[in-house]
Amino acid sequence: MTGYLIRRLLQLIPVVLVVSLLLFLLLRLMPGDPTVDILGQDASAADRAALRADLGLNAPLWRQFIDWIGGIVHGDLGVSWLTGEKISAVLGDRLAATAELGVIALAFALFIGIPAGVLAAVKRRKPTDTALNSAGLVALSAPHFYLAALLILVFALWLKVLPPSGFVPLAQDPVENLRHMVLPAVTIGSTIAAVTMRQTRAALLAVFNEDYIRTAEASGLSRRRIVGVYALRNAIVPVVTVVALQIGALMSATVVTETVFTVPGMGTLIVDGIFSRDLPVVQGAVLMVVVFVLLVNLLADLIYAWLDPRITY
Repeated sequence: MTGYLIRRLLQLIPVVLVVSLLLFLLLRLMPGDPTVDILGQDASAADRAALRADLGLNAPLWRQFIDWIGGIVHGDLGVSWLTGEKISAVLGDRLAATAELGVIALAFALFIGIPAGVLAAVKRRKPTDTALNSAGLVALSAPHFYLAALLILVFALWLKVLPPSGFVPLAQDPVENLRHMVLPAVTIGSTIAAVTMRQTRAALLAVFNEDYIRTAEASGLSRRRIVGVYALRNAIVPVVTVVALQIGALMSATVVTETVFTVPGMGTLIVDGIFSRDLPVVQGAVLMVVVFVLLVNLLADLIYAWLDPRITY
């Protein structure tokens, strides 16, 4: 296992380098001049030229990329073009809000998706199965911005039980923090819950046809024990894969959701950075998200062996 872990970590290095290069080039292909966005339309050509020199934009692209990667190797993500703050400090402030939102959304998705998938599999081809599959299809089809607007309309404007937007730090007021997190977490988690439900149902139906399940049934074990103890543990392995892949979708959903609900997290940081042409901030934020998703997928591979002893590396 140790050797496998080391190999996988080494394999992440070229992936991160390729992603970094693509990210760097795509941001540089954006139309417009960053100096105009920073200084304004009325800035003189001399001021813009001086700013370009200060930001290192006069250097060739390959030199800018190498300087950026060299800084990352030494733990320096650079500074914001707008504020001059260290990007690592900016990301640290925003990461806490996004991490909390992601954890709550994922917990909601698993709490709803796995039991719903088990119930749908047990009640296969019955009205309960049809209703759950229909609800999952609706959740998968609804865009996040539409679902966010619908939740705000119902729970904030009509029922007036939850705030429509804003953010309260957890350390300041845990109750208000949770109240502000409910709607964005449900918005993000609904899609993951639907995917988890459908995958759990499909995996359980496949396991129900295995010989050891028939043996357990013939031995007189209760249906609840067969499903909960024997079938679900083996069916959960592909579910872990799907959930790990959905982490990437979760991170992308935060861009829209945090903007709608004005949560000061990584999503709003990326959006603000794109509109203000603060490219170092966007580069640092997106790169951190990419590394996080890669590490989550590696963790999923390690969980396989814990769930199923037959899996070895």
